[in-house]
This record gives sequence, C-alpha cells and structure tokens, in this order.
Amino acid sequence: MSKAVVIHEPGGPEVFRVEDHDVSEPGAGEIVLRQTAVGLNFLDVYQRSGLYPLQMPAIVGNEAAGVVEQVGEGVQTVQPGDRVAYAPSIGAYAQFRTIAVDRVVQLPDSIDDNQAAAMMLKGTTVEYLIRRTYAVKAGETVLFHAAAGGVGLIACQWLNHLGVTVIGTVGSEEKAALAKAHGCHHTINYRDEDIAARVRELTDGKGVPVVYDSVGKDTFDASIDSLQPRGMFVNFGNASGPAPAVPPGLLAQKGSLYFTRPSLQAYTATREELEASSAALFEVVQSGAVKIEIKQTYPLAEVAQAHTDLEARKTTGSTILIP
Repeated sequence: MSKAVVIHEPGGPEVFRVEDHDVSEPGAGEIVLRQTAVGLNFLDVYQRSGLYPLQMPAIVGNEAAGVVEQVGEGVQTVQPGDRVAYAPSIGAYAQFRTIAVDRVVQLPDSIDDNQAAAMMLKGTTVEYLIRRTYAVKAGETVLFHAAAGGVGLIACQWLNHLGVTVIGTVGSEEKAALAKAHGCHHTINYRDEDIAARVRELTDGKGVPVVYDSVGKDTFDASIDSLQPRGMFVNFGNASGPAPAVPPGLLAQKGSLYFTRPSLQAYTATREELEASSAALFEVVQSGAVKIEIKQTYPLAEVAQAHTDLEARKTTGSTILIP
C-alpha cells in the first residue's frame, strides 16, 4: 500500500494528512512510478490554499523523479527500471503514482533523482521564461524577482551563461550573497530599497526590457515602474498574493507596455515542447553552466513544515521531499 499526502479541504499547512493510497494498474499509455524524490514549489501552496481550486480530496505536488515499476499497454518509450522525472503533473506527494508516459522524460545518467526532482518544474519554467516568453539577448539587462529562490537561482545562472546582466530582488543580505554567488550581478533588498529607483540607477535611467515577477501583489508597482518603453511584464507567480487587475490604460500610460501571465502547462502542452524544454535544461546542467543545489530536504510526511518554511521565506534555492 502506498502512502500519500492528501488534502480534504483547502487551507493552511495543517490540512495535510498522510493516508493510505491505492495505486491503479497502468492503463494504455500509462506507467506506475515509484517516486524517489519530490520537488517543493509555490505552485503546491497555491493549490493547497485554494488559490487554484482543486476537486477534493486531492494530492498536490507537481514534480518528482523515480523509477518505472510497471508499464501499461502500448508503452514502448520506457521499461521497468528506467529512471524518469516529470513536471508539471499534479499528484506528486505520494510514494507511488500512475501517470501518462507522455508526461515523463528519461533522465541522463549524470543527473541523479534528487537533482531532477529539484529542477524539473523550476528549470523548465526558467527555460520557457527566458527563451520563449521573452527571448533574452546577450548584452541585455533584466529584473528577476526572488533571485535567491528555487527558480531564481537557476535563472541567475542561466541568464549569466547567456551574457545577460541580472538585477535580482532579495529579502536579506544572506540571500543577496547567495544570488550573487549564482550569477546575479546586482541585488536589491526589497525590504529597505526602492526597487524601481534602484533599477533606473543601475540602467542609467532607461529601465529594463523585461521583468520576471513571481511575487505578485507586493512587487506589482515596482515591476511596472522598472520597465522601459515597450517593455514586457512577465507575471508568473503569486508568492505575496495575486497581482491586481491590469487596466489597459495603465500599460499605455507607462510606455506601451506588454503584460503576460504565462504558465508552464501552456508552454509544455505538447510532447514535443516538453522534450525540447527538458533537453535544453539537461544540456545547461550537464555542461556545468547551471548547478542544481538542494538547500533543504524534508521527509514527505513532514510536508506541512516544508510548506510553513517556504511561505515564511525561510528557504532558499531548491527543496525536495523524500517519500
């Protein structure tokens, strides 16, 4: 019998329950996966809290790595014993799960299960943000909020590798040092600095062509005011709460700005997109240009504490849960 972390109603971390969980036999095009490591993300918090409503009871969690245990009819791309990983696919907080084979990718020998669980969702998010939502160019300067977080540390390294100057926001001197050690050129402590004013200072008054903002409500105004004319505001998360509605007139007033709210699901909707995004991520990790560092590890049964620490901004970089 598999164990899973289940919620029966939305709420705080206290709603998590560790329960027995039946794992269905794999149908056509499905596999059963024995999960060895599960990634922790703010997306999980949004689902647990009810910001992103789910049908109850629900198993949250959106990325993991593990070993194929069984394959269903017609599955030819993997076999029992293969190491695979996935993101995004809700239902990760479990020891075993049944999942469609077209949502998993095989892992190179040089990437271990813990690394994979720590980077699949975050790394493919960075891939689509900097290569497809706004395709950065060498020599540009960008603003990336939460630079010391899981997505942020991968982004700082990848952007630096591409020849992009990174301005990152952080919440402490310790997080500033961590971001700088991972390729962030300039840090702004959002607790005691005016973000937009500092961005203007660092860019000789021009502003940046793109802002990547996963914080939401608390950074909305600063993000808008940091952009140069015809710049792009990429809002891809709500760590401080949802960003306010954007009046079209504000975008015109601030310089004919673009505003987009992308999602990883939309950017990896097809098998081809998932494979291409994962391949690009694996390439920069295998080359050494991006290093995946796991800063916190919790047993899956202690997921409530992991969520508490994540929401209190006590964590840095990537966090994994061990089933």
